Amino acid sequence: MRQAVIGAVLLAVGAVCVALGLLPLPELGALAARVLPVLGFVLGLTIVSELAADAGVFDRLADVAARVGGGRTIGLWGAVVVLAVLCTVFLSIDTTAVLLTPIVITLARRVGLPPMPFALTTVWLANTASLLLPVSNLTNLLAVDKIGLDGPLPFAGLMVWAALAGVVVPCAVLLVVFRRSLFGRYTPVGLRKAADPVFFWAASAVLVALVVALTAGVEVWVAAVAAAVLLVVVAAFRAPSELKPSRVPWSTLVFAAGLFVVVETLHATGITDPVVHALAGGTGSGSLLLLGGAGAVAANAIDNLPAYLVLEPAAGHEALRYAALLVGVNAGCLITPWASLATLLWHARLTAEGIHLSWGRYIALGCIVAPLTVVAGVFALAI
Repeated sequence: MRQAVIGAVLLAVGAVCVALGLLPLPELGALAARVLPVLGFVLGLTIVSELAADAGVFDRLADVAARVGGGRTIGLWGAVVVLAVLCTVFLSIDTTAVLLTPIVITLARRVGLPPMPFALTTVWLANTASLLLPVSNLTNLLAVDKIGLDGPLPFAGLMVWAALAGVVVPCAVLLVVFRRSLFGRYTPVGLRKAADPVFFWAASAVLVALVVALTAGVEVWVAAVAAAVLLVVVAAFRAPSELKPSRVPWSTLVFAAGLFVVVETLHATGITDPVVHALAGGTGSGSLLLLGGAGAVAANAIDNLPAYLVLEPAAGHEALRYAALLVGVNAGCLITPWASLATLLWHARLTAEGIHLSWGRYIALGCIVAPLTVVAGVFALAI
């Protein structure tokens, strides 16, 4: 609700800026052409992920992870890491933070293990593993056209080593911090049966088709909206009670739309020019690290999405500089609670599950893992 209110205020401010001529209509039209497909993707993917969770798809994946772990805690944790990475890469950061987190917590409790290492794994990897594909993070979708790469595979080719660093470094820190909890044994559990097998298999098929379409280069908003429509039709017959207006991510859409308009006004009026000029540079290691570091600092100060939008012109139409900025805002947003909307949503799910993690401890751990991940990611790009 708070996000929706902030978004409404931002939209109102943006409307005033347009009325006053601070944001000319041609720039507003160009902005709409750029961001409406992105918002369409967010809408479609959110609905697909929510309905797939209702159908029990993520529960089944968690049970499979428990079987794969083979009774060893480190094996189960490794399976959760793989599940979180795949979920983030193909279904976006929010899906992992919001939908996978409670499922992983339930899984840990079912096998008698402390849930905190698994819960922290999901939120860290939701952010840091979101570097590989355009669909993994909203910032990536905004950057991909600017970079000038044709399709998801060239984007992955640019980001693959930074994305790998974004997985390896947080996992290494987690292994050190939770070394006493992650080495032991548990009793494997059986696979839970889906409440409605037809709904389960239909949702599974839609998810697989969506992942294939997104990887094959189909227009992301077209693939996501088509998948959402298809799954809504299935749910209308198999689970009509799950079709609620609250499933539409109204607050996220309003917040993002308002933010886009306000930041574009800042660019149009030249307010952000001093920051952009201060970060101007080439593609050497030092310049890339400066831009990535600035992205991380800005993300932890004002949230990663506005941080990317404000600093985007500093990339200067250089692919490596866009990549370094993405490393900063995506992998560096692990310190403050508001650095990523996914983190706030994750903490709300944690509280709903009865698990307490103080923001003080979260910030302390973030001060360790965020700088290490950003530096490793940027140097992975540079070499």
